[in-house]
Amino acid sequence: MVVQDSVDTGDARVGVRLEPFLHQVGGHLSVMKFDEHTVCKPLVSREQRFYESLPLAMKQFTPQYKGTITVHLWKDSMGQLSLVTSPLKERQEPFKISTESTAVAIWQTLQQTPSGSGDTHLLDHQQHAQLAHSLKESPAKALLRSKLNLNAQVSSLVEDANGNQVERKSFNPWGLNCHQAHLTRLCSEYPENKRHRFLLLENVVSQYTHPCILDLKMGTRQHGDDASEDKKARHMRKCAQSTSAPLGVRICGMQVYQTDKKHFLCKDKYYGRKLSVEGFKQALYQFLHDGTRLRRELLEPILHQLRALLSVIRSQSSYRFYSSSLLITYDGQELLERTPGSLHPQEASQMAPGSYPGDLTKVGVRMIDFAHTTYKGSWNEHITYDGPDPGYIFGLENLIGILQNIQEGE
Repeated sequence: MVVQDSVDTGDARVGVRLEPFLHQVGGHLSVMKFDEHTVCKPLVSREQRFYESLPLAMKQFTPQYKGTITVHLWKDSMGQLSLVTSPLKERQEPFKISTESTAVAIWQTLQQTPSGSGDTHLLDHQQHAQLAHSLKESPAKALLRSKLNLNAQVSSLVEDANGNQVERKSFNPWGLNCHQAHLTRLCSEYPENKRHRFLLLENVVSQYTHPCILDLKMGTRQHGDDASEDKKARHMRKCAQSTSAPLGVRICGMQVYQTDKKHFLCKDKYYGRKLSVEGFKQALYQFLHDGTRLRRELLEPILHQLRALLSVIRSQSSYRFYSSSLLITYDGQELLERTPGSLHPQEASQMAPGSYPGDLTKVGVRMIDFAHTTYKGSWNEHITYDGPDPGYIFGLENLIGILQNIQEGE
């Protein structure tokens, strides 16, 4: 989206307005959509250094790092807040809202919706009517369900060429929640013309029609070496009271496309913290269930990538991936027909990671969030470790074991 930026006196410049990334399922930093294949997030120096010195063996298991951009807070004539990048092209064009963007339409409406005590927005009937009316005035003509609840199924509707309402991709409200919190903080702590740096990263679900995403917090320890005693104690309690302690992994968020209802089932980090070991196993099963059947054909390619990642982690001495997450992704849009001569899923281990002939089944396994990652040679580190990360390895081994049991029908 193009905007005209005139923050500096006498300097009319053109930038790009960032959109909330509607498939963010976890984390607390706002992830924004830069373009179809790129997302961006607030820059943390330690994370930037990690990406810039990434071991070659790990590159296939992390999003592609695309550099950094400068972002600032921008308010339009209606008082609506946005994040806008630094000028990219010297095109003197007036600012126009892209009415084709469901993300922008949703976000602008939610900005006008009063929020409660930190809870996710709940739209009452009057607000829902206003929302439907405002969005009908744009070509997108998007409608939302009346409630946006992190543990509910959320979807949107659009009108086709004949004026009939048809279901569109649903979205996970967690990202919008993070985005609102981020904008609120920027408004209260920084002046409007303050510049902020963001990391540019690959959108790892851009190739999916209905991205199914599982965000797993890995390891038995979540606090970084620089954590205060209070923060250290809080993170240790979270680990002890969740599956992080017994399994080395816990759920931080997920969305699963339900083919029978045509929308996503969404779960958040608070759901994940409350799960028992047995509940965690059931949640993994649910992540692979489309509402009508278990997607068994996904298990072998996921396991293949997890075993490959385990081998890579075991070979990385001194690395500690404290508070990092692991994303497991696949497309909820199932392709029912296979190409002639395609292999049985059990033969997937002979293929390239995450692929079948004709790319009929795509899965992804990616490490993300490295703000607290430490390793020998990283800048200004006072503590260094020997050998691979035992907590991360413990979590991966348990995750692989649980998925193997699901595969075997146990």
